[in-house]
Order: sequence, then C-alpha cells, then structure tokens
Amino acid sequence: MAHIVKSARLLGIVRVLIFFSEVEAVKTVGVVPLWDADKNSMWMLPGYFKGIMAAGAVPLMLPLCDDGEFLKTALLRCDALLFTGGQDVAPALYGEHKRDCCGEICTLLDNMEQVLIKEVLARDMPILGICRGLQILNVVFGGTLYQDLHADGATEIEHHMQPPYDRGVHEVSIIAGGLLSAVTGKSSLRVNSYHHQAIKKLSASMSAEGISEDGLTEAARVNDANFALGVQWHPEFLIPQDETSLRLFKALTTA
Repeated sequence: MAHIVKSARLLGIVRVLIFFSEVEAVKTVGVVPLWDADKNSMWMLPGYFKGIMAAGAVPLMLPLCDDGEFLKTALLRCDALLFTGGQDVAPALYGEHKRDCCGEICTLLDNMEQVLIKEVLARDMPILGICRGLQILNVVFGGTLYQDLHADGATEIEHHMQPPYDRGVHEVSIIAGGLLSAVTGKSSLRVNSYHHQAIKKLSASMSAEGISEDGLTEAARVNDANFALGVQWHPEFLIPQDETSLRLFKALTTA
C-alpha cells in the first residue's frame, strides 16, 4: 500500500513539473498601448491580441510611461515586443518642425518607445512594428518621415482607406532573400492601408523589406538585430482569414 501512495505522490509531482514547464514554454509578448487623449485613457484593438494568441503566445499590454527603470523591469516579463499603431511620431525627433498636415502627437508615447526600442534591442528580443511601429523604428535609428503623404507630394495612391480594413487595397513587392520574404514565403502581398505618414529617408541602420507600388518603403528590418521587423500595413485586421498575416505574429513569437 505504501508503495502505491508513494507512486501516486511521485506521479503528482511529475504532473506539476510538466504543467509548469508547459507554462514557461508559452511566451509573453509585451504590447505598446494605444492612447486616447480625449478620454485620457489607454486602450487596445483586439486584433493585436488575437494575432499574438493565435500564434500561441500571451499578450501583455504595457502601461503608458517613459520611466526607464520601470520599463526595464516590465521587460523581464516579456519575451518579445509588439509596437502598435497610434499617433504621429513627433517631427522634432527627425529634425523638422510640426506642420499643420501632421496629426496628433503623444510625447509620452514617443519617449516610451524610444526607451523600449533601445532596451529591447540591447537584449536582442524580437520586435514587430506595425504602422507607427515601423515609423518609430526608422526615426530612432536616424531616418525621417513624410509628415503627410499627399501634402508632401509623395504619392497619388490613397493610403488612408475606409473601413472595412480586412481587405487589400494595394500591392507591396517583397525584397527577395530578405527577412519578410523568409517569413511570408511570398514575392508580393496585397495589403490594407491606413496611414497618412510613411518613411521618407530609410535609416542607414535598416534595410527595406517591402516596397509599395508607388515606391514607398512599407516594410523594413533593423540590420544588426536577430528579429526587428516593421510593416506599414495592419496585419491585425487581416487575421484570421489571411494566413500570411498570421505568419508575422508567429515569427515574432518564435524568433
């Protein structure tokens, strides 16, 4: 009888160990929050969380703050980071004065993301930047932006589509042999588009991964990082019907 009890206890311990090993195997992706200035409130689009969850990871929305020590502590709980869309990046960060065509900015968000990008890359953690997320990566590494595509005469294509956003409106050619090509397995993508700013001068520390039909850099990676990729479109709106969009989130959680 004693040996049966002992065996049962050992089995219970093994099950507990298996449970915790499985929990530890599930990665956590930190998510930069969205900010509503009118409501003085943080919020989140469900597509970002759905993409991370569909990729087998747990999303964790970070608080909006630029306290470097706090953010370093928060990153101890994260295996990767997702930089979301949001307000326009402050033109002062790329050496320009804010013009009327530039939209709302959030200084706290700008400061937060500058701290996060430097700290995350120093730890060689994977990064996926979406829309503004691509733009802030470029700016942090010394690139510039169009404050407004049409006001700056950068394109005649409409990049600020009307809903629904779960459909493609223009083509992006993917650079052969690059990171995005490896992730998607595609030579081109038809993407949605919801932005009025874009990369003007690509940072010398980054490489283009995708070019839109009007010549804009719509995807880029940080050269010296293991996985730091940004895309201008919104894959979170294309999940779950688009497997290629899901691959971006899976790449983030497995890099």
